[in-house]
Formats: sequence, C-alpha cells, structure tokens
Amino acid sequence: MNDKIARAASWGRALLRQLLPNSCALCGGASDDALCAGCEAQIFGPAAALVRCPRCANPLPDSGSALSFGHGLDSTPGSGPPFLHGPDSRLCGKCLADPPAFDRTLVAADYALPVDQLVLQLKFGHRLALAPLCARLLRDAVLSHPDYTLPALLCAVPLGPRRLAERGYNQALEIARPLARSMGVALHAQLVMRVNETAAQSSVTPEQRRQNIAGAFVVPDAALVAGRHIGVVDDVMTSGQTLHELAATLKRHGAACVSNLVFARTPPH
Repeated sequence: MNDKIARAASWGRALLRQLLPNSCALCGGASDDALCAGCEAQIFGPAAALVRCPRCANPLPDSGSALSFGHGLDSTPGSGPPFLHGPDSRLCGKCLADPPAFDRTLVAADYALPVDQLVLQLKFGHRLALAPLCARLLRDAVLSHPDYTLPALLCAVPLGPRRLAERGYNQALEIARPLARSMGVALHAQLVMRVNETAAQSSVTPEQRRQNIAGAFVVPDAALVAGRHIGVVDDVMTSGQTLHELAATLKRHGAACVSNLVFARTPPH
C-alpha cells in the first residue's frame, strides 16, 4: 500500500512539472527548484565564498592586512558575543575607525548581478515564493560559520505603515519566517517598530542616510530585548545605516549584542 502511495505521489509530481514547468530564477533553465543546482553551486557554493569583515560583511581586500580583535565566544546558544577569537576575526579599516552599533553581519552573497535579480523579483515583482529560497541560502551561509552563536530571538527590519500598505508585504519578514523555522530560533515580528516614515535610503545621498534614519525605530517591550542576543534579518545591506540605527535602538533597550542576517550585501564602490 505504501509503495502504491509513493508511486502515485511520484507520478503526481511528474505530471505537475509537465503542467506547470519550473525554471531557474537566475539562468532561466529547467529546474525543479527555484534555483538550479548549477547556479547555486557557482554563486552560493563554498568556492564563491569571500573573506569578509565579520562586523559589516564587506569583503576584505587583503586579509593579511586587517587587524584582529579579541572577543571570545560562549558556546551556549543565544548568549555571548557572536565572535571568534582567532585568525578569522579581522575587522576592516572602516569598522575599526567608526564601529557600527551592531556586532556581526552574515550574508549569503554580494548584491550584484545576477543575485540582485532574486531580490528585485521578491521585493518589487511580488514573487514571494523566492523568500524561502533566500532564507535557505542565508541559513546555509550562517551555518557555515561555526564560530557564530545563534541569536536568542530574530526580528526583521520593519517597514513603515505607508510603504507596507503600498507593497503589501515586508520582504525582510517573508525571509525571516522560514529562516527562523529552519534555524530553530524564535521570531518576534513586532519586536521593533518603525515610527517614522523615512525616505527610502536608496533615494538619499550617502551623507544624508544616517540623519534620514535617525529615530526611526522603537522597541515596544524592552523586557524581550534586555540581556539577549538579537538577530536582525534584512534582504539587502548597502551603507548599513538602517541596521546601525536599529542595533543602536535595541542596545539602548538593553540588548547584549545584535547581529545582522542579510541575504545580500552591496559591495563597496
């Protein structure tokens, strides 16, 4: 009986592929998944991994010239600063000169062709089916860093009410939901709320971005944050000012440390 059910399910999946053929979101080739095995290996596989600053996730141009910093790691999930004390804990010059409020950033890939197409299709093309794919790729990137302590709690970078109404969904939250499930970390969708309808960071000059986002966030329940490691999920990190402001807000309410889990990082110009 079980064999018959398995065969029927297999035939059903084959028929569904014929009726609703799927294609890779990047190369357009035939694929049973949203991303074909070739694109995933080439763009997100170990061979594509870059040596990055552990704090801001920008690539390190010369890993031998960056300076190390001495934070230890508590192996208890949800506690301790998520850093490794060793040769892979080197900060870039910008983070040394002007440290951001967040403590760590992990990303799946650079925000560049063709990865940017996944984000654009999810963010503006209403292809919500890509959110679980982004979450899986981000989870794999996170788990590839054994020095990283998983957060006690996840939240997504919130949208303001107007932008949320215009788009109909928060793409960061759509990624955060399957990411939280796959990592076994609790997600609190309203841990942080956006109280100011700021201009899109991409629409203002780099010099104006910190001022544009200042005071944009509040934490309704500080008891959920105090003394804990909070993970912040976003789709794209560019200048890092939004994540800096959000981390600063969390720390003002007692967060022990804040790490960013971001699908794509815009490389420095």
